[in-house]
Amino acid sequence: MRTYLVVVDESPEAETALRFAARRAAKTNGAVRILALIPPSEFVQWSGVQATMEDEAHQRAEALVTSAAGTLTDESGIRPSITVKQGDPVAVVRKTLDDMDDVAALVLGAAASGNPGKLVSHFAGADAGKLPCPIMVIPGGLDAEAIDRLS
Repeated sequence: MRTYLVVVDESPEAETALRFAARRAAKTNGAVRILALIPPSEFVQWSGVQATMEDEAHQRAEALVTSAAGTLTDESGIRPSITVKQGDPVAVVRKTLDDMDDVAALVLGAAASGNPGKLVSHFAGADAGKLPCPIMVIPGGLDAEAIDRLS
């Protein structure tokens, strides 16, 4: 089965990438895996405070992904698998791709203007030739109608 790996955060372009991946998966009889990233925590002198900060970040990521998954299921009927990981975004995505052998494409959303984002810049640039799957960069400026038409 084709699996589209989508990296989701709180940005509007992540929603665009998720919509595109869901439409592609529905049309190709595939699946969607959502990867929510929690940035590495900064060192805090008191471990209890640091643990609380990490727990809050994990809860925010889970809430974001749960909301996105619900929307995806409602709109396309696809129930995505969800992974929440903490660490350097590039390293986490790279390890996830290395660990999964069924990924048909890495789907990332590019910002509607300016810098496209750290992951897009890295994976569509320096690491593009080393990926185990194609990368799909979805322009953040596309509206829902354009995404549906293109997917």
